[in-house]
Amino acid sequence: MPWRAAAVAGTGGLLLAGSTRLPERVPDADAGWAVLRLVALLGAMALGFLLDDPARHTTATTPVGRAVRAGLRTGLALPVAAAWWTAALLLVPAPARPPAGPVTLEAAAMATTALALATAVIRCTDATRPGRATAVRLALAALAVALVPDRWGLLSLPGDPWWTGTRLRWASALVLTALLAGAGTPEPLRRWSPGRRPLAGRPGRTSTAR
Repeated sequence: MPWRAAAVAGTGGLLLAGSTRLPERVPDADAGWAVLRLVALLGAMALGFLLDDPARHTTATTPVGRAVRAGLRTGLALPVAAAWWTAALLLVPAPARPPAGPVTLEAAAMATTALALATAVIRCTDATRPGRATAVRLALAALAVALVPDRWGLLSLPGDPWWTGTRLRWASALVLTALLAGAGTPEPLRRWSPGRRPLAGRPGRTSTAR
């Protein structure tokens, strides 16, 4: 388990959440949303390293499939992630703390997005450490989301006229990325490589039944 990357990102997230208690004046609710969204992004980046496995090519031939191995890793990480997120919520002062349900929905969607991105890297390449590429892609996705107008985006706040649509989009992102991560986790039945054709399709070769 790549605990080092998770520890660095997790510690940074808790420090960021705790920084809301440093000013003499308690931040407002909008600042609480912004801070916890950044904290959730750091947590998702940490989960992107969950599938890092230097021994991937050795364990691929074992009777235990990749789905079981990924499931065990996720099962070990979930209680730690839940406790970490609870601590981050409690570190934000109550007047600045967003409602736990909606902000947790956003954090869960970011987490499943990170897992889906890491799963796609594992599925489509021979990389053994998808965490770094996943973190970069997640940061670029967050930047793209920040540029989308609130009317169609994911960053509106309670009280905005588009708040209901924003929650629906976060819920849709959670379901879609969770399904993509689950569908991409099992080992492919046949790995395709560019320039490789089946034997029957090669010119000059025929097969005869004897």
